[in-house]
Amino acid sequence: MSELTSQAIDLLKQLIETQSFSSEEDQTAQLIKTWLENHDVETKQTDYNVWAINKYFNESKPTILLNSHHDTVKPNKAYTRDPFKATVEGDKLYGLGSNDAGGCLVSLLATFVHFYDHKDLKYNLVIVASAEEESSGDKGLVSMKTVIPHIDVAIVGEPTQMNLAVSEKGLVVFDAIVKGTASHAAHPNENNAIYNCIKVLDWFKNYKFEKTSKSLGDVKMTVTQIKAGVQHNAVPAQVELVVDVRVNDAYSNEEIADLLQKESPCDSITPRGLKLNSSSIPMDHDIVKAGIAIGRGTYGSPTLSDQSVLTCPSVKLGPGLSQRSHTADEFIYVSEIEEGIEIYREILERIL
Repeated sequence: MSELTSQAIDLLKQLIETQSFSSEEDQTAQLIKTWLENHDVETKQTDYNVWAINKYFNESKPTILLNSHHDTVKPNKAYTRDPFKATVEGDKLYGLGSNDAGGCLVSLLATFVHFYDHKDLKYNLVIVASAEEESSGDKGLVSMKTVIPHIDVAIVGEPTQMNLAVSEKGLVVFDAIVKGTASHAAHPNENNAIYNCIKVLDWFKNYKFEKTSKSLGDVKMTVTQIKAGVQHNAVPAQVELVVDVRVNDAYSNEEIADLLQKESPCDSITPRGLKLNSSSIPMDHDIVKAGIAIGRGTYGSPTLSDQSVLTCPSVKLGPGLSQRSHTADEFIYVSEIEEGIEIYREILERIL
């Protein structure tokens, strides 16, 4: 495993130095495909998703998906380093995508290669290095569900400090409209859309969803954007709001949409999409029990990942720290990758 770990870290350095914004992952897909093939893995590619199954895949056995993504967000303007330069200083490996989610991806790739040609496993293994995670794109993991074999459970690689996120909030974004009467600012107007918006904003601020979750807590609803008016002397006819709703596992996205459409004081409120669902895994699942047995913690995650497009039980687990994601001068500790590969291996050895 020591040599495989070193090779995985070298791959991460190559990935960092290769631009891979969402929908532009062609070059990193080729790097990953070549790396797997150099380890004698029969590898396939669908769009920019690179995937493989274990050598002795048996359709009669249940299947575990190992998944992480190789796309990145664009670097923000606060970077003081070259985001496309993989630099190691002490234990820190700097570079765009190092923490989110390159460290997770190469750790899962190394783990898959380790088990690839093992015979008589209790589970099949499928690895998917997916595209378009950061943009929730249609050609990412969601498109692979009809391509890869049926999946019974998934490990999704995102930075969790190698603790098990046994549940994850879903996301629904709404576009809402508050109407009024357009008028000249110099004339009286008792139906000013901007003033009408005050009580609407207050409603969103104070609304409480009834059902809570043991691992995910309450549904979190936040007004994140507001738009109205084009000039100083004209009262607009309407105000447009964007509302971000993080959904716990006590509700479906459809239920949240129905509730807001019935109860919100907006003139209209429309979900942009309902596909990014909450996810969870039973606490008595073999993967969870294996993680707990080696001392890993469990928690509910407020952040979204490719778990949202899966319908099977799934756990989010990976090296790195979520709070470093999308930050300037992003980095991951090399020791976190080394530990991540070892923990992935220990967990899978206990159930395979």
